[in-house]
Amino acid sequence: MKRALQVTVLLLAALVAYLALWPVPIAPVAWQAPPSPGYTGPHAANERLSAVQVIPVAPGIGPEHIDFGPDGKLYTGVLSGAVLRMNADGSGLETVVNTGGRPLGFDFAPDGRLVIADALKGLLALQPDGTLHVLADSVNGDPIRYADAVVIATDGLMYFTDATRRFSPAELGTFDAALLDVLEHSCTGRVLVHEPGTGRTSVVIDGLCFPNGVALSGDERHLFIAETGEYRIWKVESSARGLEASELAAAADGRARVITANLPGFPDNLMRSADGRLWTGLTKPRSSTVDGMAGRPALRALTLRLPKSLWPVPPAYGHVIAFDEEGQVVADLQDPSGRIAETSGVTEHGGRLYVHSLHAGAFGVIDASAGLAPPRSPEGLEPVDGVP
Repeated sequence: MKRALQVTVLLLAALVAYLALWPVPIAPVAWQAPPSPGYTGPHAANERLSAVQVIPVAPGIGPEHIDFGPDGKLYTGVLSGAVLRMNADGSGLETVVNTGGRPLGFDFAPDGRLVIADALKGLLALQPDGTLHVLADSVNGDPIRYADAVVIATDGLMYFTDATRRFSPAELGTFDAALLDVLEHSCTGRVLVHEPGTGRTSVVIDGLCFPNGVALSGDERHLFIAETGEYRIWKVESSARGLEASELAAAADGRARVITANLPGFPDNLMRSADGRLWTGLTKPRSSTVDGMAGRPALRALTLRLPKSLWPVPPAYGHVIAFDEEGQVVADLQDPSGRIAETSGVTEHGGRLYVHSLHAGAFGVIDASAGLAPPRSPEGLEPVDGVP
């Protein structure tokens, strides 16, 4: 019995040492998460997204971004590296190109070329002959680690996000790299601009906590940026260069400001509708566990020493919202069942909303009028972790 007790003590000591000392891939930074308001006000709980029609992209997985091309076809990128093209109802599916990486965002240049933000390859352009050309994979010798989203102005300038310079999606996968970056919270992401005429790539704003989606205002004088790790949306002058987010947040600088903060989830893509609505998808809901560890770096490091199944990943919860150019919410659609997993964004086109997904084998379609109708709150809706 004495021997068994000694073994137990040694095992417990080894476990404690492992949980306290085993190396982890992050160096967590303390920060203060704003108290979540829960599903209240413009984000009151509802089931308006539950009626979404599911359109498979098999064998593709993760139609993370959707856009319509000059040819009227629906385009999306999937986990295999393929950029798919199809009719709006999902029929006639074909592969346009395979980047050999992970195409996350894309837009069409004024000359008709498809420009792709590929998490593994950088900013790419699909040439008329079907070949891929690398437009940008570094900034002044500094590698672009995680190209995420791109929007192109009418003058040809290409604005795109480099979500993190700490974690490589090529080594970790796009989701794990994003998760580690959000947990670490070192805020190394940036928004870049590429000038096709000169080939030069410059920094618009740096020091963001996993900047994700990016969109232009109607007059193209401003950029809208979804900052995933801080639950907020920025409005930044598109002509600005070399801005630093941490300095701007503490100063009254008209070149950049937060217009929507303390969202009930992690904002991802940004897409502007023809009527001026800006849509974003919340890939995951807020978590009281994640927010509660914001000021406890050691605890965040400890979680990564646990089995991956115990990592603090919030549950599936479908949620997309639209706001105007001043950050006023004009639509909110939710699906507590999460039929479309990780709702990463929305493309409004032809009277319909096309719902993007980070991990599902399908995208969703719902009539746009459902999204713009007055919200209704379901009775007996179960709360999400950390959200009353």
